[in-house]
Order: sequence, then structure tokens, then C-alpha cells
Amino acid sequence: MSTAWNRYYAPDTVTAALDILQRYDGRARVIGGGTDLLVETRRGLRRPIEAIVDATRISGLDSITEEGDYIIIGCGVTHTTIVSDPRIVRYGQCLSESCGVIGGPQVRNTGTLAGNVAHALPAGDGTIGLMALGGDVEVTGRDGARWMPAKDTFKGPGRSVIDRHHEILTRLRFKRQSDNEGSAFHRVMRPQGLCLPIISMATRLRMNGNTIVAAGISMGPVGPVPWFAEPAAEALVGQPASTETFNEATRIALEHVSLRTSKYRATEEYRESMIRTWLPNILANAVQRAGVPT
Repeated sequence: MSTAWNRYYAPDTVTAALDILQRYDGRARVIGGGTDLLVETRRGLRRPIEAIVDATRISGLDSITEEGDYIIIGCGVTHTTIVSDPRIVRYGQCLSESCGVIGGPQVRNTGTLAGNVAHALPAGDGTIGLMALGGDVEVTGRDGARWMPAKDTFKGPGRSVIDRHHEILTRLRFKRQSDNEGSAFHRVMRPQGLCLPIISMATRLRMNGNTIVAAGISMGPVGPVPWFAEPAAEALVGQPASTETFNEATRIALEHVSLRTSKYRATEEYRESMIRTWLPNILANAVQRAGVPT
């Protein structure tokens, strides 16, 4: 394969990266690990670009930090780092689990959560985990930085509200789970090789005794964008942690999804059966992790 770009840049500041993007005015792309971009370029799914801007070398954005109640993840942090970080495991377990099933070791060692979110594919496992936690993303342009909910960044398959030619997804964050909270993730995939999921689901629950007082559920691919299942999550609030409650939330989720048959992965009916089977189990798992027996 011939080189698909003419220039590779590795700026060490956000300002320098933005200057490069402005100079190329739509003819440059920001990458984290570049795992998705390389595959799509090889398949001819991306129009030619002139320059690559590697965001993983930007100073201060290659680490995980804590600010108040938040865990902050820089855009250069790889999936492998997230999986092994004890703070993520303790305070956002579903994110650690979701990043741990992306691709193989080589992809996890180079790919980033920021790239997973910015790429805006409906089946992004890391994205599903972050959304369930109520995560936010920081988008930085020449006019400054703004935080926004991760769930609000998607416009369609591979399409984001982030201006990829003039803005950078610089950081991600989520609020640390308290002792009465738990989260869980599950992925269903074909057993052969390393492939995209048939369905991925994640949840975060906050408990008061046996009562659910706050909930987040996300899943994909169940439509053109990763889905934050707000109707199902709302149905959980104020209800006891029980099989009946979990089944009702699952029923509501299935009423709102837009499942389809995929030629290479699964039928619409199979995806529906996997949600019906696994979502109650994931909810029960999150309750147990919150310290409540089920």
C-alpha cells in the first residue's frame, strides 16, 4: 500500500496541533493510535489527506489524572493503559472492561479511547463503557475548550459534531463511582478472530439499600449511533433491584432500539435475543458490585 499522506506531525502542544490543522484547512487528520484510519485508508473508505497530526505526543495528554470527583483521561491514553489503571478498575469498572475487549493486544497498545469516541462508530466498545458512566469529552479549538456529554457528540455512523479538521478531542472524564455504585459491561461477538461486536452493553447504577436511585445504560450497535438508553434507565430509578425490574427495563429498551440484520455478524432477531438475555444479567452484576446482594 502506498503512503496515504505526505506529512506526519507529532506536536507537543495543543496550540501547535491546532495551528497545523488550520494551515491544512481540512486536508489533515488528527489521530490517536490511527488503527481505524489505517484500515479505512487501505480499503479506500477515506478520501486522501495530506497530513497526519499525532495527538499522542501532546504534553500532559498521555496520562490519567484525578480532578475533584472526576477521573480525567488524556487523548493520548491507550486502551491498555485504561485497562490496567487501578483507578479506572475501581471507579469505572465498565470502562476498563469495555476497553479490554477492543481488537487484539496490538490494537489496544496503540489505539486510544479518544479515538474510539471521535471515530463515532455505533459499535465502539470503549464509547459504550464511557457513555454508561455518564462520561464527557473536552473538545478544543482555536476559540477555546468546551466539555460536552459523550452521548451528544454523535451524528451518524462515523460522523461527529466535533470538527475533525479544526478541533481536537483533548480529554475525557467521568465521575468516580461511590461505594454504593456499581457498573458492568458485556460484549457478544462471533468466536472467530477479532471482530466488531454483535452487541455491547454497559450500565452504571447507584443504590440506596435495595432501591436504584440513579442509572445509566448504553449499548451498540442498535442504530446509527452509540445509544444512551435513557428510557430504560429512567424506568429503573425508584425501583427495587429485582428480576422483574430488570426485565421491565429490558422490555423498554427493546421498544426503542433500531436493530438490523448484519450480513457478517448477526440477524436482527439474534441481537434482540442477546439484549433480552444479557441486559438483566448486566444490571444484576452492577447491583452486586454496588454491594447489594441480588
